[in-house]
Amino acid sequence: MQRFIIVRCFYAIIVLFAVSIIVFVLARASGNPIDTMLPLDATPEQQQAFMELWGLDKSYPEQYFDFLANAFRGDFGDSVKWADRTAMGLVIERFPLTLKLGAVAIGISVLIAVPIGVLSAVKKDTIFDLNGKVFALLGQATPPFWLGIMLIWIFAVEVDWFPTGGDEGILWIVLPAITLGWFQVAALMRLVRSAMLEVLETEYVTLARVKGIQEWKVIWKHCLRNASIPPLTLFGILAAQVMTGAIVTETVFSLPGTGNLAIEAIRGRDYPVIQAVVVLFAVIYIGMNLAVDILYAYLDPRIRYDRA
Repeated sequence: MQRFIIVRCFYAIIVLFAVSIIVFVLARASGNPIDTMLPLDATPEQQQAFMELWGLDKSYPEQYFDFLANAFRGDFGDSVKWADRTAMGLVIERFPLTLKLGAVAIGISVLIAVPIGVLSAVKKDTIFDLNGKVFALLGQATPPFWLGIMLIWIFAVEVDWFPTGGDEGILWIVLPAITLGWFQVAALMRLVRSAMLEVLETEYVTLARVKGIQEWKVIWKHCLRNASIPPLTLFGILAAQVMTGAIVTETVFSLPGTGNLAIEAIRGRDYPVIQAVVVLFAVIYIGMNLAVDILYAYLDPRIRYDRA
């Protein structure tokens, strides 16, 4: 088991190193911050002073190794767009809103997807199962930005039940959380249904029914518990996708979270902030997958021996 965990941690470090290279290159592909931070009539001397101030006068390899060394200490430098603010300080300041939004979206996904997935499997090939399949198909085919706009139009503009944006009060989180969790509901529901169908056909379920155990106990206690391993794997990925997918949702609803910060930083060509946001999201994504791998190995001992 220890060898399995060590190997998985080693893979996670390699992936994180690759992410650091990709984000460094793509951040600079967005353009030079001089174009947005200095006036059009800036002199060559002013441009050179700006480049030296932010270390942009160095070669790309030098800039990357400086970035890597500082990132290990949690120092991504000062923001170019927001004066006198550190890049990581801005990210940490806005991250709680993104975390809250992601947690509510995940909660909505689980509360909706698991019951529908279980009932679709139990009532296979019925009208309920058909409606569940249509629901899953629509959920995975609907773009989040379009769904967010439609929810704003219907529930915020037409009937005025929820605010169109901002983070004041309690109701602000309802529409963004539904928008963010909708795709996850569809994906998780389909996997729960498939896993339940496999478990329902096993001999021990038939034996439990023969013994006279109540049907609801057979379904929700015995079957669901044994069918939870495949959805658990997907759940870790979906939880990470919720956090990283907040960029679109926060932009649509004008929420001052980490995702919206990333968009503002890209528009302002703020290298330090872009790098801090992407690295944070990458750490969350890799960390969630690593945690699921380890938990999966505990739940199913065959995994740690087959893949170690």
